[in-house]
Amino acid sequence: MNESGQLIDGNAVARGIRARLAEHLDSAAPVTLATVLVGEDPASQLYISRKIKEAGEAGIISRHQTLPADIAQDDLVEAIRILARDSSVHGILVQMPLPSALDAAEVLAAILPEKDVDGLTETNLGRLAAGLPGLRPCTPFGVMELLRHYRIATSGASALVIGRSRLVGIPMALMLAEKGVDATVSVAHSRTRDLQQLACESDILVAATGSPGMVTADFVKPGAAVFDVGVSRVDGKIQGDVRFEEVREVAGFVTPMPGGTGPMTVACLLLNTVRAAAMQGVVAPLP
Repeated sequence: MNESGQLIDGNAVARGIRARLAEHLDSAAPVTLATVLVGEDPASQLYISRKIKEAGEAGIISRHQTLPADIAQDDLVEAIRILARDSSVHGILVQMPLPSALDAAEVLAAILPEKDVDGLTETNLGRLAAGLPGLRPCTPFGVMELLRHYRIATSGASALVIGRSRLVGIPMALMLAEKGVDATVSVAHSRTRDLQQLACESDILVAATGSPGMVTADFVKPGAAVFDVGVSRVDGKIQGDVRFEEVREVAGFVTPMPGGTGPMTVACLLLNTVRAAAMQGVVAPLP
């Protein structure tokens, strides 16, 4: 058993990405990210303000709209289509979740695939499933960047993703299984039998359920890489799916919460924005 697994510092890696983007965009044509917030949810406001701040650090211009929570579906879709038609806008982010009366799928469908910096349109998810290049969902993209940065072996590794959401779980599994990554991937969910046993056999474990503290030390194979993507608020504090302190005694690598996968989600949003601008011929592709 390890004395203590290596902490995966998402903040540090994200700072490096922002610096790389700022250098790439220096003297380049302006790159603009449009953000849309529907309603005044405090958590969503905080997330948007952080994205705008970090976009500025990366040399990306932000254009923000806050729309009323009671906006009609058609009016919201038209607002997104206006941004999609605007050639000065290179990426579009609609902050989720939307108010329950709105159809998120229809809103996402109004975003052009080449401006879909969240990687959540049917086109980009379909390209991922087909093994084709495209803009990738930001949270699993961030996990992949951390695997690469820390040189964690993936080829032939057994990987378990706990959670099957469109936002994280399913794209995470697809990205781990992609050619060139070559992990052997399982996806677990609420009806999975023998979950603990599956987890104990996995070299890479990604927890994305929003169940605070569900991953304990006895879920972790000694030396495994553990990524905590679940976010919950308990008694006013942010908690992840992984019991960090006890898991760190077993794992080879582990992300903290906060400071692990969260900063990488935002950093990969910015990476996607620059890649989107390159796809539109505005800036040179990233090396």
